[in-house]
Amino acid sequence: MSDTIFALSSGAPPAAISVVRISGPEAGLAIERLAGVVPAPRRASLRRLSNSDGETLDRALVLWLPGPGTSTGEDMVELHLHGGRAVVAAVESALGVMPELRRATSGEFTRRAFVNGRIDLAEAEGLADLLFAETELQRKSAMAMAGGGFSRQVEQWRDRLLAISAIVEAALDFGDEDDVSQQPAIGIESDIAKLVGELENWLVRPRAETLRDGFKVVLAGPPNAGKSTLFNALVESEAAITAPTAGTTRDVLTRSVAISGVPFVFVDTAGLHDCADDPIEKIGIDRARSVARDADLVLWLGPEGEGPAGAWEIATKADIAGQTSTESKACARHIVSGLMHMGLDELRADLIKAAENAMPRLGEAVLNQRQAALLARVREALRAAMGHSDPLLVAEELRVARVALDSLVGRAATEDMLDALFGRFCIGK
Repeated sequence: MSDTIFALSSGAPPAAISVVRISGPEAGLAIERLAGVVPAPRRASLRRLSNSDGETLDRALVLWLPGPGTSTGEDMVELHLHGGRAVVAAVESALGVMPELRRATSGEFTRRAFVNGRIDLAEAEGLADLLFAETELQRKSAMAMAGGGFSRQVEQWRDRLLAISAIVEAALDFGDEDDVSQQPAIGIESDIAKLVGELENWLVRPRAETLRDGFKVVLAGPPNAGKSTLFNALVESEAAITAPTAGTTRDVLTRSVAISGVPFVFVDTAGLHDCADDPIEKIGIDRARSVARDADLVLWLGPEGEGPAGAWEIATKADIAGQTSTESKACARHIVSGLMHMGLDELRADLIKAAENAMPRLGEAVLNQRQAALLARVREALRAAMGHSDPLLVAEELRVARVALDSLVGRAATEDMLDALFGRFCIGK
């Protein structure tokens, strides 16, 4: 982190304005070389930018932001350029020949913010989700995490855990003193139980992966059941080939859509049957069964009662006389026609309700898989502490819980994990 980095931090040109960021100990030197002077701090200044040959590159707004009170915790410069490709390329070229500077890698600005204590790991994960948010539900949940709501909750848990640990450590170190309790478990067990209860409330919340990736709905059933036609109607696109010939769909087809602000992933699959002779068709059937097992919900378009457990029975081809009826599929949750768009509004409304029940409430911070695993480790350590009578064992379990809490916000984090996280960011962020 001792070198100085630069990158285009706005969208790809052409644009009205393009923002190039510089961060590191030589950021001030870089702007002095480009603009001839270091502007007044934290004030937008109009400056002529020149290369080493004195050639004018652009007239731009320049912001000089001395550290540590910046987004990265370092000295920073922002160049607000005219957003043409040639302008951006010329400025980047001028910066690139400065020996003290180098181009930033993916997520390096945010990683420096983490290393310099400007954000913690949970906030960085929320920021990563915010960059990929496509719906209002995703945006507000990511904002709750990036804004530090969960981090503040972790700090509160940690403070309470430290207070409990202090009582146990005092009993161990000064147990022979008259003013120290000989039974540290008395009084702390209820405090630990309250912590466990709060952790369990967080652990039963929907996961961030469902919100980020979308509620996965798989359409399954035998060949020629109308899966692809219904799939096209739900995604409002002719994404799947439809034909009267059975077995037209031979592979898994996936489309992500948002319905009323709720993210969905709809999956069309090959027709399921046991008489396939074509090896390609067999592969498609195997893949269909696999994605159905991983689905949040299966819409079963086949014979009644033969779908996976928990699947919704859907009667299709309602526009064709004799093809379907309430008598032939008495337990159908919905009777639809993908071709004529009959019953689709009711099906969509039902799907939205199911997805909302599986997703966090609007603006609620949610745990990803890593965070949930660490929080579960904290819970199990606290439960183990409640089961011990030996203060030494209680103290050790409390230490394990504290380490897991520290890992949640990045006080203890491996380089591999950090590389994977910040690699999700774009260059310049």
